[in-house]
Amino acid sequence: MRILLVEDDPLLGDGMQAGLKQAGFSVDWVRDGAAAQLALETGSYAGLVLDLGLPRLQGMEVLRRLRAAGNKLPVLIATARDAVEDRIRGLDAGADDYVVKPFDLNELAARLRALMRRSGGEAAPVLQIGELALDPGARTASHRGLAVELSQREFTLLHELMLNAGRVLSRDQLQERLYAWGEEIESNAIEVHIHHLRRKLAPELIRTVRGVGYLMPRPDHD
Repeated sequence: MRILLVEDDPLLGDGMQAGLKQAGFSVDWVRDGAAAQLALETGSYAGLVLDLGLPRLQGMEVLRRLRAAGNKLPVLIATARDAVEDRIRGLDAGADDYVVKPFDLNELAARLRALMRRSGGEAAPVLQIGELALDPGARTASHRGLAVELSQREFTLLHELMLNAGRVLSRDQLQERLYAWGEEIESNAIEVHIHHLRRKLAPELIRTVRGVGYLMPRPDHD
């Protein structure tokens, strides 16, 4: 899951980026509001972690513009502003959740996962499609009751396919959701990950739609 982190403090931002990566997210990090707006206009993200006290463009204005454009991206405000009035303003401006610094990075990751589940119409913490189960919090997967060992990229790719079951995702879409800025990407990276997933799970769980992309069928569809 690719997210955008907006934090102007270099030490805190570096720690948040590292912690969220360890939790399985691909993280693009910017340090001011204007850069955040540009990234949101040009990139595709599953979530936004937003500080409020930012240079060039305040975080609250970034949030207002995002919602005014009709963007429903899950937004988690992470700020030192702890007054009740600040929380109310942030939530009323369109934020989905609000945490106050200092916070635990594991809790931050859990809140992000919860926001993304709700935005995708999923209430349960474990994704289940037929005999395939995925627990994003525990980073575990199983098929037909047996645990399946997956690399971080394989896990993230499987997560994306399950969240979008019944929809075709192109190679470019998957690549954009798996990799953050500056990460080296082999030309056949997605194909290699798909091959490994089919080998570890079952070939029929991921279909190739020639010339379009990849599809995880729902059990109730052919």
